[in-house]
Amino acid sequence: MASKNNPITFLQQVRAETAKVVWPSQRETMISTVMVLVMVFVAAIFFFAADQLMGWGISLILNIGA
Repeated sequence: MASKNNPITFLQQVRAETAKVVWPSQRETMISTVMVLVMVFVAAIFFFAADQLMGWGISLILNIGA
């Protein structure tokens, strides 16, 4: 049980686990990045439109714009 507290053993285990990771290719990373940026743009447009619509509705209800 003393080997579980050994930093060298820990680092060897970390290296072994890291070797098992399947890293994405550069193409997969670029596609994922573009997809995220497109979704951020779509969400920004949606929330901007929703904010404008709610602001217009509230000003219409409260007659602020008249």
